[in-house]
Amino acid sequence: MPHLLSILIWLPVGAGLGVLALGDRRIGAGRWLALAAALATLALTVPLWSGFDTTTAALQFPEKLAWIPRFQAYYALGIDGISLPLIVLTAFMTVPVVIAAWTVIEARPAQYYAAFLIMEGLMIGVFSASDALLFYFFWEAMLIPMFLIIGIWGGPRRVYATIKFFLYTFLGSVFMLAALIYMYVKAGNYSIATLQGMPLTLIEQRWIFLAFLLAFAVKVPMFPVHTWLPDAHVEAPTGGSVILAAIMLKMGGYGFLRFSLPIAPDASRELDLLVITLSLVAVIYIGFVALVQQDMKKLIAYSSIAHMGFVTLGAFVIYEIVRATGSTRGAGMGLDGAMVQMISHGLISGALFLCVGVLYDRVHSRQIADYGGVINTMPVFAAFMVLFALANTGLPGTSGFVGEFLVIIASFRASFWYAALAALTLILGACYTLWLVKRVVFGAVANPKVAALEDLNPRELVVLASLAVAVLAVGIWPAPLLKVMQPTIHHLLTQAIATKL
Repeated sequence: MPHLLSILIWLPVGAGLGVLALGDRRIGAGRWLALAAALATLALTVPLWSGFDTTTAALQFPEKLAWIPRFQAYYALGIDGISLPLIVLTAFMTVPVVIAAWTVIEARPAQYYAAFLIMEGLMIGVFSASDALLFYFFWEAMLIPMFLIIGIWGGPRRVYATIKFFLYTFLGSVFMLAALIYMYVKAGNYSIATLQGMPLTLIEQRWIFLAFLLAFAVKVPMFPVHTWLPDAHVEAPTGGSVILAAIMLKMGGYGFLRFSLPIAPDASRELDLLVITLSLVAVIYIGFVALVQQDMKKLIAYSSIAHMGFVTLGAFVIYEIVRATGSTRGAGMGLDGAMVQMISHGLISGALFLCVGVLYDRVHSRQIADYGGVINTMPVFAAFMVLFALANTGLPGTSGFVGEFLVIIASFRASFWYAALAALTLILGACYTLWLVKRVVFGAVANPKVAALEDLNPRELVVLASLAVAVLAVGIWPAPLLKVMQPTIHHLLTQAIATKL
């Protein structure tokens, strides 16, 4: 299908504008249009996946049009084994967000659906862009819908959370823009492939790496620039939390793989211990922070920071493996683990936030102390929540196990201590997740509101069941996902290890 990537980007954007045009007075038609657009976008990822050549690392489904000719900037699209799974994840997670808001969002529903559809298209654009300036355009543009989602439909402190979210992410991105402009002046164009292959001195690489680090570390988010995330999650509506955790955080990890490692390999090698240290701090320290949370959303938000630490650990431990063993054998496992962890965390965290949303819609509280004994009144819901909680702890057979296992094995090849510290997340993750489940799902029913709860309705059942199937499918049979990624991962490893000096 020609121009498939452009259709994937602009179909949801156009549908979002259509929902906006229908307005709140015809929201019935708007809801169905939003759902149809989300399902159509997901359906279009099927030919994208089936037509993808898993034997090459070259960009596929390429498109190129003149955009800003004076600056040699093009509307250039193309995907590889790193971007394809993230595009599918984006399309997949938008569908439950649309369904979950069906009867919940009463204020300005047309604008709500429009914001999510437009944001879906812009996020797919981030993963599809093969021109650095186009990538930056999509990267910044997607902040606007999320800014509005938190600011309009968020909680009591939504203005504070929105401004904090915008300032952190926007200011970090300014440094990335400066690095891109510098490389454009030197290379003469914004092609990402050209930037990856251009020669750079070690000093240039250091500055470029640090500029990218500031942009991508905020988005992941890495310690210590993570403080915007819990506030944004707590104040955001359920759909906002789902997309924020499932997709937007992955853009930081994607940026490291697409820009930092191949463009500045020598600086990445030199500063890898900085990133590894910050990743291990996130895994351990943030795990302890999650243990003391009383708000369900805040606990899951801190859990996200800890789990995303595995992504950056897997991406940068490759240099320590080469130092320790003198070869790249096993280094690709770290990159494989980082990618699988991004997909897995997107599914699990999105599912957990939807579970919190189901409870909040009924009880209007996110405080753990207000619950207890939910299994007595909502047994089907309790089964799903326990499944997603166990997946969050890295239970074998779920997607949460695969990525963390690969990263821990890769870390072990580099150093026993890296692996031992990383493996602490299995203990801490079990502690805070099972603590949450014990107090919310099990025990005696202490709250009259909980005693009156009704189990999942068909709409909620479809949403959670689809996510449960995805979590189990990736956990039991990750081979198709790994097969799609491996040629690109192998090429990325070659770029990351090669010196430009």
